[in-house]
Amino acid sequence: MTSAPAASPALRDPAWSGRLFWTLAAAVLLWPLLVATEFRPWILFEARNLQVTGDFLASFLPPAVGSEFLGMVVKETWRTVAIATAGMTLALVVAVPLTLACTRVLSVSALSGRMARAPAALRFGARALLVLLRSVPELVWALVFVRVVGLGPTAGVLAIALTYGGMLGKVYAEILESGEPHATQTLLRNGGSRLQAFFYGLLPQNAAELTSYTVYRWECAIRSSVVLGFVGAGGLGQQMDNSMKMFNGGEVLTMLAVFVALVALADRISAGLRRALG
Repeated sequence: MTSAPAASPALRDPAWSGRLFWTLAAAVLLWPLLVATEFRPWILFEARNLQVTGDFLASFLPPAVGSEFLGMVVKETWRTVAIATAGMTLALVVAVPLTLACTRVLSVSALSGRMARAPAALRFGARALLVLLRSVPELVWALVFVRVVGLGPTAGVLAIALTYGGMLGKVYAEILESGEPHATQTLLRNGGSRLQAFFYGLLPQNAAELTSYTVYRWECAIRSSVVLGFVGAGGLGQQMDNSMKMFNGGEVLTMLAVFVALVALADRISAGLRRALG
């Protein structure tokens, strides 16, 4: 009994040649990037580096659980959440007016097709400002504000407000412009104001998506507020930086555990809100 001849690659998978081509193309494009970044993960497993890593991790044990220290951690954790929430609130103050200014569907002059010069210039300026705000990382803004207002949470709040204001404004405008414009245009054509068109035309159909993205950004702001603490912007990150400088690994481990729990809680809250809105 003779065995059946093996099927050719083309018969087994008609798309095999395309997948092979794109895999090789990705490898060719990725290789120069890996060379430029000196990406060499195998050095992590060298004997000397493994010894250094083991000693570093061992210095984290046991975690610090003193009552005075835990009280400070609770206080700074609350301050971290406050920095993120206050920063997001100010970010909304920045983002909402710029969103209304750069959303084309809210322009009365655009109803006839081509937007008038003045509204077009205003829209371009608003979009340019959003690009500027989100192009500068919040860490850079924090370094600037630490010099201006000094060490503390104020610098973190302002840094989050500016960067996240640019991010929120961009995404809000894209969400609003991707929605169904018929109700909004009808309101504008019948004498409704831009705010009326926004609240009764655009907002109802996009409220769930806007809220979901806002809650997600709040979760990201909590993570950012910890990172900003390393440059003196207050909160849990600043205390973690102090403990690392003092080589107190036990305190660092405790604060890392609290931070992980904080991010997990924020993730659960945001997920619950998304389900409720969905």
